[in-house]
Amino acid sequence: MSNRESTPKFPESYIGDKAVEYDNSTWMERNQKKTTLLCLQYLRDDKLDNLGNYNVLDGNRYIIVDLGCGSGFSSEILVDSGHRVIGIDILIDMLSKAKTKKKISENKKNLELILADINYLPLRSASINHIISISAYNFIIYGTETIRDKFKAVNNTAMYLKKVLKRKGRIIIEFYPKEDNELELFTSSFNNNGFDGFMIKKNPAQKAGQTYLLLKKR
Repeated sequence: MSNRESTPKFPESYIGDKAVEYDNSTWMERNQKKTTLLCLQYLRDDKLDNLGNYNVLDGNRYIIVDLGCGSGFSSEILVDSGHRVIGIDILIDMLSKAKTKKKISENKKNLELILADINYLPLRSASINHIISISAYNFIIYGTETIRDKFKAVNNTAMYLKKVLKRKGRIIIEFYPKEDNELELFTSSFNNNGFDGFMIKKNPAQKAGQTYLLLKKR
C-alpha cells in the first residue's frame, strides 16, 4: 500500500501484513485525513442545502457513522472535529488498528468501533445524523457476480442508509468507481431510494478515479 500507484484489492490489501503496512504508511495517513477533512467541508456544501427541500445544517456536533473506517485515520479526524463517531468495518485486521488508536485517544469516549458488514449495519432507525465513507463504498459489491446481484446490493444498502439517518441526514462518499457504468450503478441507487445529490470528480476527464458523492435524505 505504500506504492501510491498500486490498485488495492479487497480484502487482500487490508489483512495480515498488508494491514500493518497500510497503518504504518505516513502517506496513507496524510491522504486519508486530508480526504476526511474535505468530506466534512462537503457535508455543509451550499449546493446540498438547495437540493430538494431547502435546509441548512444546524449545530456543529453530530453522530456520524464512519462507514468502512479501516485502521481509523478518518475516525480520528471526525472525533477530533468534535463529533461522536461510530466506526464500522468488516475486517478485524483493520479494525484492531483503529482500536489501538482509540486506546490512546483523549476523546475515546466519543468513538465506538463495530465489526460489521456495510450491508447489515447494527444501527437503529433514525439514529444517525450523517454518514461519511472514505475509500470503502466500492466494496459493497464485493462477491457479487451478476449485474442483478450488484443492483440488489447497492439498492438494499441505499435503502438501509436512508432508514438509519435522521431528518436532514447527509452522506458524503469518497470512492473509486472503475467505469461509467459502475458509477451510474452507485449514483442511481441513491437517486432511486430517497436521496438528492450530485458528484464531484477529482479529474472530470476521467471515467474512473477519485469521486465524491454528496447526498441528502429527502
